[in-house]
Amino acid sequence: MRQGPAGLHGGGAQTPVMAHTLECRPVNRVLMLLLCLLSVTAGALIVPPAATDAAATARRGWVPVGAGRAASLLRVPPSCSGAGCGLVVVSHPRGQTPEHLRASPQASVLTDALLRAGFAVLLSSDGGPSTWGSPADLTALGVTHATATRQFMWNGHTYALGLSMGGLMALRSALPGAPYPVEGVALIDAWVDVDLAYRSAASRRQEIEEAYNRVSAPEADLNPRWLVAHAGTLPLLVVGSRDDRTVPFGLNGEALYSQAALPGLGGLMQLSGPHLGGNRFTPGVAERLVTFYRALAAVCPAGAPAPCTAGPGARGR
Repeated sequence: MRQGPAGLHGGGAQTPVMAHTLECRPVNRVLMLLLCLLSVTAGALIVPPAATDAAATARRGWVPVGAGRAASLLRVPPSCSGAGCGLVVVSHPRGQTPEHLRASPQASVLTDALLRAGFAVLLSSDGGPSTWGSPADLTALGVTHATATRQFMWNGHTYALGLSMGGLMALRSALPGAPYPVEGVALIDAWVDVDLAYRSAASRRQEIEEAYNRVSAPEADLNPRWLVAHAGTLPLLVVGSRDDRTVPFGLNGEALYSQAALPGLGGLMQLSGPHLGGNRFTPGVAERLVTFYRALAAVCPAGAPAPCTAGPGARGR
């Protein structure tokens, strides 16, 4: 079941085109017929405000980074032009794209809050709609990250946010050997164990084999969950629900948090309801994200070398 943030809905009542009331009388029939036709044509040229592209507002400010299947979308807040800012890389759910997230009013609750808080946001393509956080696609994301961070006053610090399938990419990007350092990871209804995902459904199995270029389950040393067990602790904010029937919370986010969370930063936010339900995209969840990333920024301020040690047990690279 592929559930995710809904797409952008056009709203508002349309302003009707004003009717033309020119009366066509039988006097001078040719002239009057022409006038009637012109009046109707003129009316058709009046475009009501609500008929304009409703998605234009959602698109405004997002800049493409890369091209084709690997294209991502970057948005930088005005406040970044002064002292610089950190970057939050957002990895999307299965079957979605950066355009889906940009157009989603639910996802925009989270990204708009991050932008208002002074973080630049990169909606990552992750190499495609269903790449399951593969190492090859993380390498491609490294190129995108390098390109994006040259387009604004980046302060050297990066944070990750993974939604559903995107949790695998977000977590892999924070592990040793990643192409850029990540200071902390937030996960919402996220897969973190690619082996569990592989064994959960035939359709996922086929996608994972294609993404990882395998004809069987990826080896343990390609599984972010296995890798994090050998890498130590890291700052984690995990949001999920035990009602989730798509991504088992107890075996993914909740298990990861109990095993690998760095104490004192982030937290475990347990909600109710189905996978990627509306209560994952509320101002309250957005505020938790902002608080988490701001706490990391306070520990690792602008100018501090990345990766920054975020406390006892934090990992070096």
